[in-house]
Amino acid sequence: MSNKKVTVFILTKNESLHIKRCLDSLRNIADKIVIIDSFSTDDTKEICLSYGDLVEFSEHPWKNYADQFQWGLDNHTVNTEWCMRMDADEYIDSELQNELLSKLPELTDDINCIFIRRKYIYKNKWIRHGGVYPLNLLRVWRTGTGRIEQRWMDEHIVVQNPRTTQFHGHIYDHNLNDIRWWSDKHLNYADREVVDLLNIKYSLFKKDDEVKKNGGFQEKIKRLLKEKIYFKLPPSLRSLLYFLYRYLLRLGFMDGSKGWDYHFLQGLWYRSYVDIRFKELDNAISSITNKDEVLDYLSVKTGLNFKR
Repeated sequence: MSNKKVTVFILTKNESLHIKRCLDSLRNIADKIVIIDSFSTDDTKEICLSYGDLVEFSEHPWKNYADQFQWGLDNHTVNTEWCMRMDADEYIDSELQNELLSKLPELTDDINCIFIRRKYIYKNKWIRHGGVYPLNLLRVWRTGTGRIEQRWMDEHIVVQNPRTTQFHGHIYDHNLNDIRWWSDKHLNYADREVVDLLNIKYSLFKKDDEVKKNGGFQEKIKRLLKEKIYFKLPPSLRSLLYFLYRYLLRLGFMDGSKGWDYHFLQGLWYRSYVDIRFKELDNAISSITNKDEVLDYLSVKTGLNFKR
């Protein structure tokens, strides 16, 4: 009898640089790996199909991460006790592989979700400081109990009445693309985050905040701090304060020269860009009274699709 108790869900779009590494780390622990692809133009599909029956490959038009992932959960049959969320540029270490094989069958029935630590790798360096590690993420849950928050940014898996445990192995987040790709990716992230911030201010659509009730401790605290404190600070000033907190108080400087690059880019450059973009779009929509017109304007300016 197989001890592979997990079905893994992964979203892809032109991930030929990473997907083999990801699949190879999962092939010994997964009963099935579900790929939901956004019509890649590289050889992502061919690589996935080379894994035979292990991989179930499907294609679906992209709207946002949350919509795409939930579509995957809703439209694929799962025959295992557990589901797992992974990104294409991630992989798992041998300790986590062993835990998924040996510990899952031994968990009591009341446990319905598992938190896993993530290591972030920037330019082949593990970023250990600045509040980046340890980050505990809900990545494994009992089939049928979990869904993904419907948000434009920072969406989490949520489980009703979570009864959790913690595994000790790691997920490695290690993207191999260059800095131009990283910058473009974060510019796209910024528009998604700005939309969520504008939604807090203007209530443009229903806000999914399930993680505040049923998320992990770190997820709850980060969401509350962001919305109740960070967002209420003056734009631009808050990004500078956040960087100083992260780089000095949380010892980001101990990550060395590559750590400086990462903390500066992700903690100051990106956060400053979000604030500038927020001020720009907030000023543009402040005089528009019709909510549908606001969403139409934001759709044109961001390229995001707000149709339900």
